[in-house]
Amino acid sequence: MKFLFSHTEFQGLVIIEPQVFSDARGYFSETFNSKEFLIHKNEYFFVQDNESHSSYGVLRGLHFQFGNNAQAKLVRVVYGEVIDVVVDLRPDSKTFLRHYNIILSASNKKQLLIPRGFAHGFCVLSETAIFSYKCDNYYSPASEGGIHPLDPELNIQWGIPETELIISAKDLALPMLSEYLKNAH
Repeated sequence: MKFLFSHTEFQGLVIIEPQVFSDARGYFSETFNSKEFLIHKNEYFFVQDNESHSSYGVLRGLHFQFGNNAQAKLVRVVYGEVIDVVVDLRPDSKTFLRHYNIILSASNKKQLLIPRGFAHGFCVLSETAIFSYKCDNYYSPASEGGIHPLDPELNIQWGIPETELIISAKDLALPMLSEYLKNAH
């Protein structure tokens, strides 16, 4: 097998570890193979790749797309280290409104497969980080949603002191979870 698939208690949320071949020159790793994913019943057809570069303390999230533009994502870190966080927003899920976090880094090479119906965010723990992800649906500004990343009800621990977080004005204006639930799409 080229990948190790580890299922979490969140239905459809899967940690993926690619096989890495290292020698004196460096390493080689296959980061995605649709045949391998199909074998493990992860039937996603990715249509868009995104990448961001961020410095220490940058927190991006918690974001999602809703309705017909919802997105599943396959996320990984190309350089540096982040704490990656998802919140289950699927009302019929046994893990509804719970969050899950994992350290993703260039050194551990772990990836997280996030099904549709999750809010997603990450915080950079290293000096800088390059974060890369595949989406199974195109970005649609009209279907963009989010939840405030510092919502006390979620109580997410972002891995660094709150005073060191760098959050965009747009993300700070996101609704709290209770407000989102009142107006859920």
